[in-house]
Amino acid sequence: MTSQLGPAAGYLAGLRDRLAADGCEVTSMRWHGHEVVVGMRTDRKARWLGSRAQLFVHAAAVPSVDDVALAEFTGWAMTAARSRIRGRLLNRSAGLVLPALISEDVRPSAVTWATADIRTLGFTMTGRPVTVTVTADGPRTDMFRDWVKWAGSFTGHVLKKAALYFP
Repeated sequence: MTSQLGPAAGYLAGLRDRLAADGCEVTSMRWHGHEVVVGMRTDRKARWLGSRAQLFVHAAAVPSVDDVALAEFTGWAMTAARSRIRGRLLNRSAGLVLPALISEDVRPSAVTWATADIRTLGFTMTGRPVTVTVTADGPRTDMFRDWVKWAGSFTGHVLKKAALYFP
């Protein structure tokens, strides 16, 4: 399947390199027969008053992306991330997930869904779904970039990392 995805698969390989270069632990999983690149890192900053952010990136190259597929992938990625940190999240921690689907065929409904808001899973995980449309002119990344109250102190951090990983 990867060979049929051409530029999207190439973008995914580049993402794997960017995650590793930033110090993420990089592994892979499978979702509906597609390779999912998984990056994870934990950060602490003094301005977060002792809190820590556990950031997860789950990304897959797929033939096409619509809002239904992106919603399903986002739920799957957030659940997978939470299962990796269950029992390790304390009151002063946040789980942040960037679930990304990469394709040459990203439907407007997926972009609208990704840019509408963050997604939450319980009180411990927030997700910012990402679509990457790969074209001859270069990639176009869409996601919700506004400030939020829930895990809002980590907004700048997650947006900075998203810009680094999804140029």
